Amino acid sequence: MRSNPFIGSEALVSGLVRKHELRTRYSVVFPDVYVEKGTELTIHTRAKAAWLWSHREGVIAGRTAAALHGAKWVDDAKPIELFWRNARRPRGLHTSDSSLRPDEYGDYQGIRITTVTRTAFDIGRCAHLDEAVAGLDALGNATRFNAVDVLALAERHRGARRIRQLRSALDVYDPGAESPKETWLRLLLIRAGYPRPRTQIPVLRDDGWSKYYLDMGWEDMKLAVEYDGDHHRTDPIRYAYDIKRAEELADLGWKVLRVVKSDRTADILRRVGAARSSRLR
Repeated sequence: MRSNPFIGSEALVSGLVRKHELRTRYSVVFPDVYVEKGTELTIHTRAKAAWLWSHREGVIAGRTAAALHGAKWVDDAKPIELFWRNARRPRGLHTSDSSLRPDEYGDYQGIRITTVTRTAFDIGRCAHLDEAVAGLDALGNATRFNAVDVLALAERHRGARRIRQLRSALDVYDPGAESPKETWLRLLLIRAGYPRPRTQIPVLRDDGWSKYYLDMGWEDMKLAVEYDGDHHRTDPIRYAYDIKRAEELADLGWKVLRVVKSDRTADILRRVGAARSSRLR
């Protein structure tokens, strides 16, 4: 009945719950905001609870808004980000005061969140450049937002902090990245001086109609670089598929370098350099 967040004081006044029920059947998410005990506190649930805590006046922002827009790889344990003027925020919430124009936020399933463009504007200005790029990549992978729109929004807010970083992040933003590690690997290659790799390269298979997609690489020399997470080794079905895929890509003339978590940065760059040299001969 009450798996969705609700304001306790409102429920009491309306007679939907009684005081003893509020204490025994429901758990507090934020002050005066409750859910039924046992409810999984996903980022979506906590976001709605945060908005209710703000008396329905705040706007969900930042990485929380990105998750609501469909971005993956957003840590559920991180505080909910909310634009609302209140310095006495409870634990699990990060509030900040920001000037939002009416076209910079909208409705999402009954709560207010920043638009995709405004969300990208905020994520691109977070503390660390690489984190900003990874956040933009994740949001772009879900929404395919246009960097030009974000730059136009930045012109409205010329006095905002870290605008220069936002521009740098958007310069290397790529919605083809399908994990933070792929973002990291792409940035490593770019910073090493290699031509910017294309992401999600389609390769027509032998059957003539289906395709493989390569994480990133250079089509002109049929060289790809892919990041393999642990699931590539621990999942036997995936492992078998990867073997067949590797054999077929080799038959099609592709050289694929596979990078794993334990690889050293210097070794990755050495392998890429050697592979590129061999392809240029």
